[in-house]
Amino acid sequence: MRVAILSQNSKLYSTARLVEALEIRKHKARVINPLRCYMDVTSTKPEIHYRGEEVLRNFDAVIPRIGASITFYGLAVLRQLELMGLHSLNSSDGFARARDKLHSLQLLSKSNIGLPTTAFARAADDIDDIIKIVGGPPLIVKLIEGTQGKGVVLAETTKAAASVIQAFQELDANILVQEFIKEAAGADLRCFVVGNQVVAAMQRKAREGEFRANLHRGATASIAELTEEEQNTAVQAAKIMGLGVAGVDILRSSRGPLVLEINASPGLEGIEKTTGVDVAGKIVEYLEKKVIRREHKGQKNQKASA
Repeated sequence: MRVAILSQNSKLYSTARLVEALEIRKHKARVINPLRCYMDVTSTKPEIHYRGEEVLRNFDAVIPRIGASITFYGLAVLRQLELMGLHSLNSSDGFARARDKLHSLQLLSKSNIGLPTTAFARAADDIDDIIKIVGGPPLIVKLIEGTQGKGVVLAETTKAAASVIQAFQELDANILVQEFIKEAAGADLRCFVVGNQVVAAMQRKAREGEFRANLHRGATASIAELTEEEQNTAVQAAKIMGLGVAGVDILRSSRGPLVLEINASPGLEGIEKTTGVDVAGKIVEYLEKKVIRREHKGQKNQKASA
């Protein structure tokens, strides 16, 4: 296979590991910075130009590693590559759904996946009611566009919650208000889904005095043993998003597993170093099967139309 990896930095752990895993399996990998791409949107011959006059050609598949800050442009590049016939590890539609935290929660709730009680509003006079909807304080206020624990606030009183929500609204920021799951005790599960199974899982525990279980914020990680219900929840959540590869974050609660977030471009460093699982290799194996299946389907269609 000839695989394009959409990433702004070839030296990032996840990008470098995917290149390594592809090359070990005798595939050709090339890292493409999506911000250096520009598109010829033509009805008969869609193209992508890269770093000047080079036209990107002859790839079989693409692995999107699109940073949150460039989601809009990165997805435009990914869609163009799909139009050019490349198979994407995660489709542009699935990627877009997962990046929209509110939309992803709406889709999961429709399918009866366990979720923390969540409220969303824009008007200041709705504050008191949305605090009641999530069961009152303590509660979580989070920016819809936030990543790695940024823009996430724990409000421990009604007054503090109202002040935080109002402050975000005055900044014209889109926020979610969620119930605080006390029994999770500052820990969550990162379940790495590839295809129809969880290939690796770790528990992340927030450091003392912190409620966010993000490794970037000093959380510690350990191998997690998942229940069958937790595994099924993670796989179903990824499937609902339309993702073949996903990092599904789950909270353990008194009413069962609750999906906190789904990442369409999950980092590999924490999960590989914690579990010892060759996650990059499993991703490449999954991509191989998808591309081969697609090629066989194309051959059958050609024979049928001949």
